[in-house]
Amino acid sequence: MSQKVIGLIGGMSWESSTEYYRIINQTVRARLGGLRSARCLMWSFDFGEIEALQHAGRWDDAAAEMVAAAQRLERGGADFVVICTNTMHRMADQVEAAIKLPLLHIADPTAERIKAAGFGKVGLLGTAFTMEQDFYRGRLADRHGLAVLVPEDDDRALVHRVIYEELVQGRVEPSSRQAYRGVIARLVERGAEAVILGCTEIMLLVGPEDSAVPLFDTTAIHAEAAVDLALAETAPG
Repeated sequence: MSQKVIGLIGGMSWESSTEYYRIINQTVRARLGGLRSARCLMWSFDFGEIEALQHAGRWDDAAAEMVAAAQRLERGGADFVVICTNTMHRMADQVEAAIKLPLLHIADPTAERIKAAGFGKVGLLGTAFTMEQDFYRGRLADRHGLAVLVPEDDDRALVHRVIYEELVQGRVEPSSRQAYRGVIARLVERGAEAVILGCTEIMLLVGPEDSAVPLFDTTAIHAEAAVDLALAETAPG
């Protein structure tokens, strides 16, 4: 069986990009067996440069960087593009418009998995950009009919701080895991039937044992969806 080439835009942060690479290759091996692994390309950013653009609100400059990365992958022979971060899907439409390749949007397989499990009201954890801006919540609501809850102000600040000050730097602190448990519990109290781990690093910190409701890990869901697309409609080879 031949495979499509997965084009990965990574490095935001590399901590989560390594998880994409691991999950994609493990999933291909599980499905195809033996010594099989994924055909993929990755463009990996220097996240310090991207983070500076994010927090300065320079989204047009960040979009230009993302478009350039996608075009590099297109020239390199990728068959479709995966942005290995939730936050930078803020410019997914701009990236998709600049290339001839399909873009596998992280929110879509996540929403499909949630709906298949029978849930309609979900909590969302992520960076402040993901939780507060409409590019992500709006897609979940408008395209998929999900009701989305985000944490209150103080909890959003906590979730954001832990991502940027700890998780993207490879730090996994027990005190932060306990704090995230509290944030999740408060979302559940407000009616969340499930919770989206809407930042690709959060899966490094919390797991099913930290929540009274199901958690939907966007990193794993997105990576597995990439394999589905890479292996779809392929000829023996």
